Amino acid sequence: MKKLILAFSAFAFAACGGSGGGVTTPSPPPPVDSGGTTVSDVQGPGPVSPMDGQIVSISAIVTGDFQDNDADTQNSLGGFYTQQETPDANPATSEGIFIFDGDNPATDVGVGDRVSITGTVNEFFGETQINASSVSVTGTGMVQVTDVNLPATAVTSNSDGDSIADLERYEGMLVRFPQKLTVSNLFFLERYGEVGLSQGGRPYQFTNGNTPDAAAYTQHEDDLAARSIVLDDGLLSTNPSIVRHLNAGAAADYSIRAGDSITGATGNLRFSRGSGGGGEENWRLVPTENAIFDDDNPRPGAPSVAGSTRVVSFNVLNFFSNIDTGQAVCGPAGNQNCRGADSAAELSRQLEKTVTAIALIDADIIGLIELENNATASIAAIVDALNIRVGGGSYEFVDTGTINTDAIKTGFVFNSSTIRAIGPFAILDASVDPRFVDNRNRPALAQSFEVIASGAVLTVIVNHLKSKGSSCDSIGDPDLGDGQGNCNLTRTNAAAAIADWINLDPTGSGDPDFLIIGDLNAHLMEDPLTALKNAGLTSLLEANVNPYSFLFDAKSGALDHAVASPGLTGQVRETMEWHINSDEPQLLDYNLENGRDANLFDANLPYRASDHDPVIIGLDLTN
Repeated sequence: MKKLILAFSAFAFAACGGSGGGVTTPSPPPPVDSGGTTVSDVQGPGPVSPMDGQIVSISAIVTGDFQDNDADTQNSLGGFYTQQETPDANPATSEGIFIFDGDNPATDVGVGDRVSITGTVNEFFGETQINASSVSVTGTGMVQVTDVNLPATAVTSNSDGDSIADLERYEGMLVRFPQKLTVSNLFFLERYGEVGLSQGGRPYQFTNGNTPDAAAYTQHEDDLAARSIVLDDGLLSTNPSIVRHLNAGAAADYSIRAGDSITGATGNLRFSRGSGGGGEENWRLVPTENAIFDDDNPRPGAPSVAGSTRVVSFNVLNFFSNIDTGQAVCGPAGNQNCRGADSAAELSRQLEKTVTAIALIDADIIGLIELENNATASIAAIVDALNIRVGGGSYEFVDTGTINTDAIKTGFVFNSSTIRAIGPFAILDASVDPRFVDNRNRPALAQSFEVIASGAVLTVIVNHLKSKGSSCDSIGDPDLGDGQGNCNLTRTNAAAAIADWINLDPTGSGDPDFLIIGDLNAHLMEDPLTALKNAGLTSLLEANVNPYSFLFDAKSGALDHAVASPGLTGQVRETMEWHINSDEPQLLDYNLENGRDANLFDANLPYRASDHDPVIIGLDLTN
């Protein structure tokens, strides 16, 4: 509601001639059109109305009722959509338009009403609207829905510089997308009521299946933009108490996931950030009928993985034993900001769901990423709760103490009834190899383990390399625009250092079997994975079809990996990504902010325990 209110208030203020201090002479009103104006006249053939700022009078049919303070509380955008009954001959002009009539409209309209409207044409943050001064119902009529197929024939840029589909000729119209559209993004479902949709199936990160290339990456992004649309909830309020699309499926107990689909989505097409100015600036469909999703990507049950020994890589999304109260008391020196839970209630919820997921994985060796970097409290809290959960469990952790200076670290948990930790752990940081920049990457942690039943030995190295999001410009490692993001050279040098380090047998195991796991923050075809493969190692996820462990910006990709040494590769039976997290909406996690319904959380289900999917490796170790 915020942007529309601001636009209306600004118009009213200008019409009164107010500027503050003294008496001013009111400006003359804008000219009124001579009559017979159609909606397509107002829209014009381009993104800006040729009648912007003019007072116009139109007659049209209501196709979408989104008025405030009427009987329909689900749809509230401060106005309604209208469309002329007869299309014009120009395919570049839209026949639909939004009518803004504020918080308390004088005239209550309904779909199918023929209305006569007088008001001022306004370009409201890119959407052509009419700010109504009078609305009257004059009869009834009918408008045929217009089918729109994706991909769009062209793309354009929004004010953020991002590519979006060019759908200007349908602005404000009643449209239907007859194709099957796949749910690609749920990041803003809770806050803004948005569901990202894409034609042609799930979108993937460019470098998940393509070698880095700037021109090809740009084309990839444009192609995805032409395939994509946002499904809105028809509300301007943020964080609504009822999330419209969360359970909108045909299946019993449906909960929306990325990878699900919808066919025939119908509503009015608007250009907006949505929810009072938040969210992505894009073309969004505001539904005029309930959206019903198909359960194409059902939730997975407990993982079934071949092999007698099971290793898992699990990013637990900032599990801190210290609560984040806003004080800089975390990190090894106690002077860094905390992350994770903001209250005791949130911490309890986070721990319960994390342990639920780990218990269901039933792994022998667990590499954890994003633990609070304290002596033992963070990892011990997980192990203690895990042993209680499984009933007299025998899980233990490798006691590394704090590692380096970052606020987070990696760690190992293992089932001591099946596995024995042997020898000392080892850490790779800049003191071992200057290529491993440890004030960007978290140090690599290695530990050797022995299978109690067979005596077979395996050394596992758990990692968390530098993220793509933060800048490395200051060390000469910028985003080159080839799809690899920031800090690619930093990650690549670290990967090369890891490959050389394991050749030195850092734990002194005397066994050639090494398994590199963790959040490498690089997709399958990027330089860090290439560096590992060039060193003779095998990326185990490459055997899977379109693997992914993380979803960002409506695109799925594998950031979490498993890479095996030459002798180990033949002992690997299966590698899987357990998709319990990345496809799920955030509002199912442990957080309680923004008035979230606490009852949406279920500690006994693993879904949205984190934002990364665990990667599980099944092995039959023979030596």
